[in-house]
Amino acid sequence: MNRIPSAHRVAVIATIAIAVTGAIVFMLWSTSAAAQAVAAKTALSAEAVGWGLLSAALATGLATLGAGIAVARLGTAAVGALAEKPELLGRLLIFVGLAEGIAIYGVIISVLILDRLQ
Repeated sequence: MNRIPSAHRVAVIATIAIAVTGAIVFMLWSTSAAAQAVAAKTALSAEAVGWGLLSAALATGLATLGAGIAVARLGTAAVGALAEKPELLGRLLIFVGLAEGIAIYGVIISVLILDRLQ
């Protein structure tokens, strides 16, 4: 059975806790006067603005969580491979960079969502 190491487990739990806290804050913010002021500038309701903010937060949070898991798995494999063949450093950095790109895609989606709310 492939068990997740305890350090990774703590990181995943902390990331989920941060994402849930952010989602709760955004949902509370959607009923505030600030959300209603944003909604007054656009054709959207305050609830729509709140759901848009929640979706932007989830897009970034979940993409970052996925990228963290991918980098953790690739990083440990890369260190093991580098111990045997140091000349693979350039190739392995490309793989880790591709895994980090997942987080960038989530941020781009969030920016597109937030731009749509303006």
